[in-house]
Amino acid sequence: MEHLDLSEPPSPVLVVVAHPDDIDFGTAGTVSRLTDAGAEVVYALVTSGEAGPPDDETDRARVAAERQAEQHAAGAQVGVTDIRWLGHPDGHLTASLELRRDISRVIRQVRPQLVIAQNPERRWDRIYASHPDHLAVAEATMAAVYPDARNRWAHVELYDDEGLDPHAVPEVWIGMLDPTDVFIDITDVFDRKVAALRSHASQTGWIDDLDALLRPWAAGVTTAAGLPEGRLTEAFRRIDTA
Repeated sequence: MEHLDLSEPPSPVLVVVAHPDDIDFGTAGTVSRLTDAGAEVVYALVTSGEAGPPDDETDRARVAAERQAEQHAAGAQVGVTDIRWLGHPDGHLTASLELRRDISRVIRQVRPQLVIAQNPERRWDRIYASHPDHLAVAEATMAAVYPDARNRWAHVELYDDEGLDPHAVPEVWIGMLDPTDVFIDITDVFDRKVAALRSHASQTGWIDDLDALLRPWAAGVTTAAGLPEGRLTEAFRRIDTA
């Protein structure tokens, strides 16, 4: 196995997740590598994270605004400025036709050569990674990639009313879906991943040392993949959707 060469990256790239900070925990290193190589990267956030901390009586609209601002700050750390907010309710997501339509809309607008998606499979060893919203967005994203976004007759209003032509996404990378077969060396951009996650102060402010939290995870991925010791890695399963 070896780390993927990103000297000629796919572009544009669309990353679809449920909540602010999901990208930065899972794929901010890869995003940084992609933007450094010249790729255009767009984020689609299904919710604004308004059901997350703080767990007090803080107005939820205020929480949503704060979390959006944090995600824009995090995106700036890794070279992303185009962030789309889909406005679905945090904590209430299902892989509905409405959500599939809204993700299909962004796919038709951005016309990505690569979609990076969350893992649709529940992980019993890391249950916090299997939030129901994550699973719903992952399933809806794959349904939007195939068949919805490429089908003229799926969500006909996208074409008839909005003039959005169908688009076939060539490939999808799903974060940490076994067996992984795409490995991205993030060693040289790891500090930017940490900075991106630190931007989510409402969610990570209580963690004294984010580097110490994230580094063993990335090093563990390297070891599990049999890659050179001392490097830091993010891993994905590549799905051919051409």
